[in-house]
Amino acid sequence: MPPSMTQAAAAIPAGTTATLGDYLPLLILVVIATLLAGLLVVMSWILGPKRPSAEKLAPYECGVDPVGSARERFPVKFYLIAMLFIVFDIETVFLYPWAVTFRSKAISQVFELVEMIVFIIILFVGYVYVWKKGALEWE
Repeated sequence: MPPSMTQAAAAIPAGTTATLGDYLPLLILVVIATLLAGLLVVMSWILGPKRPSAEKLAPYECGVDPVGSARERFPVKFYLIAMLFIVFDIETVFLYPWAVTFRSKAISQVFELVEMIVFIIILFVGYVYVWKKGALEWE
């Protein structure tokens, strides 16, 4: 019977740190995934059908033939909403590592919890500010 997680954690002496050998399985996974992705792309390029035609090589955008120049200016509103999405999306990604490491040290749990509450409050204030300014309204 395999040992439970608590037994495995108890077997590691307190105060030890991870070594590079602990990350070897992750490195192997990344190498295998990269090789597999590359192999699949190369195989589809080699084995895929190659019958180009004028219709296949024509630009295609959402089922409508393109009209006008591709150098047309977009409204600044489009870029503003895209940047706001990226900012709030990246900010919320910081919650995952915190959630994983939150239970690791009992001493710093209160500090980390208060730190994350302040982070979320700042994020929420920024969101409310953007919302009140009307930056999320698409006209």
